[in-house]
Amino acid sequence: QVQLVESGGGLVQPGGSLRLSCAASGRIFSINAMAWYRQAPGKQRELVARIITSGSTNYADSVKGRFTISRDNAKNTVYLQMNSLEPEDTAVYYCNADLRRTLTATLTNYWGQGTQVTVSS
Repeated sequence: QVQLVESGGGLVQPGGSLRLSCAASGRIFSINAMAWYRQAPGKQRELVARIITSGSTNYADSVKGRFTISRDNAKNTVYLQMNSLEPEDTAVYYCNADLRRTLTATLTNYWGQGTQVTVSS
């Protein structure tokens, strides 16, 4: 089994910062892309940031310049540093990974359970 476990969510005031972490565990041969998505109440889940093995990244326009995604390939962990948080960033944040469990396995997509981020004064 493969598990993605997020941590680091919570309540923060506008303008504050949070750092999310997501560790992938289980039988993993390689991880291609890792990403963070978010889903606010009444809205569709949306991509926040994505990083591939080479370190190349892409971000949603709404978080560019405020959020930074990074990964530690040795630890199968992805991070999301969130600065200058706004109430509009309030959502459940989900970790996502495309990985292979063995050399010959197909690329499979996995999701974490999500962590709540609330930005409010």
